[in-house]
Amino acid sequence: MRTFSVTSPVDGSTYIERPYAEAADIAAALERAAAASADWRQLGIAKRAELVNRATDIFVSRKSEISEELSWQMGRPIRYGAGEVGGFEERARYMASIAESSLADVVPAEKSGFNRFIKRVPLGQVFVIAPWNYPYLTAVNAVVPALLAGNTVILKHSAQTPLCAERFVQAFVEAGVPQGVFQFLHLDHDATSRLVKAPEIDFVAFTGSVAGGEVVERAAAGLFKGIGLELGGKDPAYIRADADIEQAVETVVDGAFFNSGQSCCGIERIYVQRPIFDDFVERAVALVNQYTLAPPQLETTTLGPMVRADAADFVREQVKDAINAGAVAHIDAKAFEHDAKGTAYLAPQLLSGVDHSMRVMTEETFGPVVGVQAVDSDDEAIALMNDSEYGLTASVFTRDEDAALKIGEAVDTGTFFMNRCDYLDPALAWTGVKHSGRGCTLSSIGFEQLSRPKSFHFKTGV
Repeated sequence: MRTFSVTSPVDGSTYIERPYAEAADIAAALERAAAASADWRQLGIAKRAELVNRATDIFVSRKSEISEELSWQMGRPIRYGAGEVGGFEERARYMASIAESSLADVVPAEKSGFNRFIKRVPLGQVFVIAPWNYPYLTAVNAVVPALLAGNTVILKHSAQTPLCAERFVQAFVEAGVPQGVFQFLHLDHDATSRLVKAPEIDFVAFTGSVAGGEVVERAAAGLFKGIGLELGGKDPAYIRADADIEQAVETVVDGAFFNSGQSCCGIERIYVQRPIFDDFVERAVALVNQYTLAPPQLETTTLGPMVRADAADFVREQVKDAINAGAVAHIDAKAFEHDAKGTAYLAPQLLSGVDHSMRVMTEETFGPVVGVQAVDSDDEAIALMNDSEYGLTASVFTRDEDAALKIGEAVDTGTFFMNRCDYLDPALAWTGVKHSGRGCTLSSIGFEQLSRPKSFHFKTGV
């Protein structure tokens, strides 16, 4: 039996060990899903929504345990664990509340002598591949809508956060979801690719890196099955001179450093109009210096370790390269006692004097570092925001909603914010452009890729 272990970023210890699924385990899971499929789709949307809500109740009741497990698996400060559970609940309940209306029959205008309608029918079996950074929030986006639409689901979670897959499925099984409808498998990369290719799998929902998305696309090539890809980001924020600067600083600093910057939609680059640039930097530096970098189990910790030591060292190299190229580092890492090269503990950093010749402004960082660049106009800010291979979210901070709309329409992105950032509203489509992926989750539109239209055309009175 092959096993894998989770090395905790907290102290480098082995937190848990789990067996990988073998070929027989995978085959059995596919058989169970196929056996459960017909009854699950016939159960009806209202009953499926009831079970989703019941499972959510069970999941939320375990908030404390889940928060502690998150800390040990991926380094999230325990004080923030409840936020992930709350976000899970918000998304699951919202999608359950709109499932019937979103999946209702589409009936065209009446035509004499005919009965015509379009049903939204399940795809069949959905394979969800989820990452470690927001292990429940990323998974719930696909799992819950897939189940509500009448599909069966197999969840493969990151090898860094396997307990999340187990907790997720456990809650749904205890809620009464029939055997085989929702299962997890702990898989290595080769087995994951084989399952993507499996003829029993009808749709693959992947959240992760661009490189991982390319692997999924190659594995599914020529098989005529749907795939949804939620990949990386290099998300910008633009602070106009008319912004509420205090609100803007508080929002973008949180958007850049929450979860140690390990968020696909976190703020990774900031553009500030020149008249307020110095004031913005001064305020932002003061706020960043208030973070407490420490083990995540401490209630006083506001910045935990990154997920792995090598990930932290990658960010250190980005910062070093930027400074060598002329960037100015405003945060003294020595003021953060736990910061140490070769460990997962990395002090936050804010850089000015940056430009797009530097990796830190163009390459995904995925860590607690942000560059701040001065601009002279909306047009310059738009050009810089669009100068990226990514397009997940972008933000503008301004009191002028008309200007915000004009800027938003010009920026290539899946979501555009005014006066906020780094947030998913389940009522809105979550989607990206360019290398940030393709497809959509959440909102009524999110059901479209997890179901298919089937037209019924009856000639009556014959």
